[in-house]
Amino acid sequence: MYVCECNLRLAGILPRVKPWLKIGLVVLLAALGALWLPSAPESNGSLLGSAAPPVSLRDLAGNPVSLASFRGRAVALNFWATWCAPCLEELPGFAAAWRASRGRCVELIAVTEDSSRDDAGSQAARLELAFPILMDPDGAVARTYGVTGFPQTYLIDAEGKVRKVLTGRVSQERLEAALAPLVPKNCPGAG
Repeated sequence: MYVCECNLRLAGILPRVKPWLKIGLVVLLAALGALWLPSAPESNGSLLGSAAPPVSLRDLAGNPVSLASFRGRAVALNFWATWCAPCLEELPGFAAAWRASRGRCVELIAVTEDSSRDDAGSQAARLELAFPILMDPDGAVARTYGVTGFPQTYLIDAEGKVRKVLTGRVSQERLEAALAPLVPKNCPGAG
C-alpha cells in the first residue's frame, strides 16, 4: 500500500518536471538503489576454467559421496529440488544419458538442498534415477557453486575443472553433446 501512495504522489509531481530532469531523476534513483542492494553471490560463470569446489555429501542411503572420487571422468553436477517442475522434467533425460554412458567415463550427480530426504527419495524412485542423489541440507555446496536457481548443472572435466554451466531445463541430447568433449580420449567410446 505504501508503494501505491508513493507512486500517486510522484505521479502528481513528475508531470510538472522537465523531461530531461525526469530522466536524470530516474537514473539517480536507479544508481542509489544499486548501491543499497546487497552484493550478488559469486556468479556461477566465475567458476569456469577453475577447479570445481569440493563436494562431500551423503546420498539418500546416508553413504558419503565425494566429487573427488569421480576424478578421471566427465561429471555433470546437477542442482535440483523436488518442487521444481523443470528439474523433474529434465531428470528422466539425465537418467537416460547416465544409463547410455555407463562404462564410458561419464558420471552424473544430483544435489538437492530444498527437499527432504523422503521427498527426494520418492522422486528418485518415481523417475527411476539410479545415479547418486546427494543431500545438501544447509545449502553450503549450492552456495559454494553460486547456484541462483534450479535446475543448474555444472559440467566438470576429468581433471576436475568446471568447463560449462547449464542453467534451466536441459534435454538429454543437449547434456550428452555438452559432456562429449569432456570425456577423456582413453575411455571406451570416447570420440
